[in-house]
Amino acid sequence: MNLIAIDIGNTNLHLGLFIHDEQVSIESVPGEDTAKIKAALSAAWDQCPVLSSSTEEKRDAVVVVSSVQPERTERFRELVRNTLDERIYLIGEDINLPIAAWVDAPQEVGTDRLVAAAAAYSVAENAVIIADFGTAVTIDVVDAKGVFQGGVIFPGFDLGAQSLNEHTAKLPKVAVSRPAEPWGKNTQEAINCGLYYSAVGALQEIVQRYSEKMGSWPQTVITGSGAKVIHQDCEFIDSYVPHMVIKGIVLAYRKHIEEQR
Repeated sequence: MNLIAIDIGNTNLHLGLFIHDEQVSIESVPGEDTAKIKAALSAAWDQCPVLSSSTEEKRDAVVVVSSVQPERTERFRELVRNTLDERIYLIGEDINLPIAAWVDAPQEVGTDRLVAAAAAYSVAENAVIIADFGTAVTIDVVDAKGVFQGGVIFPGFDLGAQSLNEHTAKLPKVAVSRPAEPWGKNTQEAINCGLYYSAVGALQEIVQRYSEKMGSWPQTVITGSGAKVIHQDCEFIDSYVPHMVIKGIVLAYRKHIEEQR
């Protein structure tokens, strides 16, 4: 299986290249930078093998997309058509969701949450909590039978920092990093500590409440750009896995192939 997996998020686009079922690379580019997206897409496509039966050097690969941004999805669809003369396969439309969801409106749950949950469950093979720290933070739970039960959503680091900056008179915008001390000696450090430990504390509290509700302590996996910042101070988590959504896209496509067979 040769696949370019695309995760279109609120801020960045993540591109994963898989050749013969093996991960070759995962790259992140700004979601609004068309030139960089085109360059990354073309470079990945050029690494895909050519169909042995093709006289026109047609590539033996597909482009599979999970997106939370409808407008960017359409722009990317057009980019793939114009650049590669190929179509995209969109999870939730062309490809079935890889996990059942016991929620009020499954079609309204972001496909990024569902594919990440499916990927985590495929490894845990038991109840699992998946926390994705991106532009928004989602902390979701899958039960022991592999059914997505729902989760929580709250602002990520950049949104929190932006909100403090835009809705106060003097607070600067900060880029959150791991604090050297638990309290700040100046305004920037105080904001950084506040946002950082709020995320760590929220994750711990939510994981504990999920566990109490389920009557067991599920495995907990964190992913996303913000997870890279906080995972060292989250001793209660089991795994930090970058780009869980990309892994879930690959899983969804594999299931799609099996269904077609």
